[in-house]
Amino acid sequence: MDDHAGKSPHHLTINVTRRDDPVSEVTEADAFASVRKYPNIVVRGPLFGIAEQRRGDRPRWRMLGEPDTGFPQMARDELNSHLWFKAKDEAEDRAERRSLLDAVARLETEPVNEVRAAGVRYRIVRADEFARIGDGRLEPPRATDPDEDSWDPATPDPSRTEGFVIDHAAAVGLTEGIDRVGLLQLSYTADRFPADVRADSQRALTTHPGVVLLPPTFRVVERKELSWTMVTGQHSTPQGARRALVQHLTMRMPELPDLPDMPELPEWMKVDEKEAAVNERAAKKFTARRRPNELVVRGRRYDVVRVERVMRIGPDGPEKPRPSDVDEYGPSQIRPSMDEDGNVTYGS
Repeated sequence: MDDHAGKSPHHLTINVTRRDDPVSEVTEADAFASVRKYPNIVVRGPLFGIAEQRRGDRPRWRMLGEPDTGFPQMARDELNSHLWFKAKDEAEDRAERRSLLDAVARLETEPVNEVRAAGVRYRIVRADEFARIGDGRLEPPRATDPDEDSWDPATPDPSRTEGFVIDHAAAVGLTEGIDRVGLLQLSYTADRFPADVRADSQRALTTHPGVVLLPPTFRVVERKELSWTMVTGQHSTPQGARRALVQHLTMRMPELPDLPDMPELPEWMKVDEKEAAVNERAAKKFTARRRPNELVVRGRRYDVVRVERVMRIGPDGPEKPRPSDVDEYGPSQIRPSMDEDGNVTYGS
């Protein structure tokens, strides 16, 4: 580190601290055992979200929610709506509302990854989603991961990432510090990735040499012979993923009334009553267990897995989308027009 004599820059500092309280010791031991049992990682790909930096926060940033979309433009649209509603509901005067609406106008016409509004920096940020693997199995939830036991589908599943402070130099435990050092050189190298994706990934090791781990999330995957298929979205607790699996197995298409000249449903939409009954019984047995992480139904294997997200950090904070990160569509107007006084115009 000859380029940084003396104190290391914030985005290169990994501050490992030993915590002596019993909870931290148990969590540390659990993490160490899991990393040894699941020593390798499988990278799924990028996710995009929004972070903000307020006055006095630098070099820290704060997540505004989960990075839960695979396309940068979807995160830009989310930021567009976020700023529009701030202008509508929170602006204290015309000047603040104008600043917010100017940022909205840019997001409606340009694929920008950073805007400033009312004294706050907003950035579209990128993270790579991965799971740990050992002996051909993805890592299940850890015993020390926050969890609960409700099977009620209406149970809230609040984000653990919303409000998360991106602070590369914040104190972390020994295992997380070792994990982050091991992830410093993580890049896309497999031939299944296009050449420009691999080149951008390699370049990021230099432009954004630091890494931060976001809070883990949990998904249900279906294990295939040589791969896995995602069955559910991200959940903040393992139990949230378990509830989603039950819904996946038991939710049926609503019955439609018979109408004249109504076309026959395609095969994939038809309910196989025998299969539905098997799924219902399997779901019932699944919910009778406490915190189960595996289920086999008619030869199909479902696993609740622990998913991690790593964010690369550079001198100016978290990484933005890369040139090779693709979008399916471009920017557009998301919300109705609004003037400086907060008057909303609906329609043309």
